[in-house]
Amino acid sequence: MRWTRTLQLVDVHCAGEIGRVVTGGMLDIPGATMADKLDYINKVDDDLRRLLCSEPRSGPARSVVLLLPATKPEADTGFIVLQPDQAHAMSGSNAMCAVTAILETGMKQMVDPETEVVLDTAAGLVRAIARCENGKVINVALDMPPSFVLTKAAVIDTPDRGQITYDICFGGVFYALVDVEQMGLTISPENARALAMNGVSLRERIASSIEVKHPTTPALDGLAYVMFRGEDDDGAIRTCTTMRPGRVDRSPCGTGSNANMAARHAGGFVEPGDKLVSRSIIGGEFTTEFISDAVIGSYPATQNRVSGQCWIYGLSQIGLDPTDPFQNGFTLSDTWGG
Repeated sequence: MRWTRTLQLVDVHCAGEIGRVVTGGMLDIPGATMADKLDYINKVDDDLRRLLCSEPRSGPARSVVLLLPATKPEADTGFIVLQPDQAHAMSGSNAMCAVTAILETGMKQMVDPETEVVLDTAAGLVRAIARCENGKVINVALDMPPSFVLTKAAVIDTPDRGQITYDICFGGVFYALVDVEQMGLTISPENARALAMNGVSLRERIASSIEVKHPTTPALDGLAYVMFRGEDDDGAIRTCTTMRPGRVDRSPCGTGSNANMAARHAGGFVEPGDKLVSRSIIGGEFTTEFISDAVIGSYPATQNRVSGQCWIYGLSQIGLDPTDPFQNGFTLSDTWGG
């Protein structure tokens, strides 16, 4: 056996959403800030992303977290999320996976009943408080990047559904938030395929029709996802984030829940101190607490805390043989949907 690259990973899931965490074999990515490093992966060299996120070493229904040297002294580690479409600045479920991996494998000493881990992300510092019990992380609460509404109640024409109304909101990445009843669907497991394909198609249509720019950080520009939302009888927000090339988030989606709180606040439905439960397509739950008002650029924003739980299910090692014909992986439409 001869490998030219070796990576160690902790395999974690957050409410069913797979977030593999690279804990060894990756020294750093060029760039002075995490935003620079994110840009480097997306604009200069994405070989590592394709290696880790494509077949035969991966599949569409998982993400990979890079833990890198922090660029800010107050942070424990740098954090970037690799997904099949590109690298992303922030993900709530993946941040919870990273914190769980860091503490349960001893990368940072776990202290009962709470341990703090600070992540350096391209969207800003994310402070995590892990509730710990008998060597297990039983809850991770993330002080998320401030969320704000960029565009409220925009409308786009679609060939199948006519006019669709959406909000463009930032929660760590940019979302188009769409009330699911406009699609003639409910957020339930049997509709996962239809939701995924409708969401990806709608994302492409919206992204080509408007310019989505962050007011302070150009590396965060661009529409990442469409998240469908509904409301259950008990008041929980039912969420379904749709992800290129064609799948749905298995978790309630932390950055999407963060973004949705800003939309609720803009609509006058919540105030500081309020909490919302986000429930995924398979029933997993996050809690989002509206902590305080904030401002990003010229936009009113909300400072929120999102919490949930993760489970480690394995340890793995990935190696790259120099004779492997699939150095950067591949995708096929039978599995990847596009």
